[in-house]
Amino acid sequence: MGHLFKLEKRVEDYLQFLAQKGFSLGEDAIGFISFGQHYTAATDDLVNVAIEITLKAQKEFDGSFFISFLEMLKENKVTSRKEAYQFAENKNLI
Repeated sequence: MGHLFKLEKRVEDYLQFLAQKGFSLGEDAIGFISFGQHYTAATDDLVNVAIEITLKAQKEFDGSFFISFLEMLKENKVTSRKEAYQFAENKNLI
């Protein structure tokens, strides 16, 4: 999977973009994403990169992994795509 992340894209737009690329997420996944974003108060950009890294690390969408990863990003004050990838690599997630 190449770089699917596009800067400043709303989560809804990013999910539509993923669906166009063949990564259609079900209602349960969308529920996890919505919950995770509200629970962590994460920006759309941070949620989008967390979705992308979740898909890369798990080869599918795993809601509990996504929420845990998003919480870790917030707790560690990660704000950019580059920092998120560095964090994931440091934690041996990808």
